[in-house]
Amino acid sequence: MQVQWADVDIAGIMYFAAYPRFAEYAEMRMFSDLGFPYDRVFTEYGFWLPRVRVEAEYYAPALMNDWLRMRTHIVRVGGSSIRWQTVLFNEGTGEAGALLTFVVAAIDAETKKSRALPEPIRDALLACVTPHPA
Repeated sequence: MQVQWADVDIAGIMYFAAYPRFAEYAEMRMFSDLGFPYDRVFTEYGFWLPRVRVEAEYYAPALMNDWLRMRTHIVRVGGSSIRWQTVLFNEGTGEAGALLTFVVAAIDAETKKSRALPEPIRDALLACVTPHPA
């Protein structure tokens, strides 16, 4: 994904709050790659995945027009929650620029109460768990 004008501050450096949008793009692609595209999965299974925790570590700045590559690792899958990490790499330098960690919890779309992850989704996620990403 390319860093755009809307992603940078006055110095042309990617603004810290823009990083989660890039990580959420990687999240959307991850679920799609597992066979659960976001344009269908929530209505088909009747649940949502709100964030309950988001952490970010920043290592090196990205500049406007830089291309970032995201790599997502599923760290833990619980009965109703998922923890994953997304590393954003700068294509030009090869450096990791940031690490974002997300914890999401499954809730019922109607009641907004905690619920178990749908079994096919949980099974697909469990098959991808990488407890100690490189």
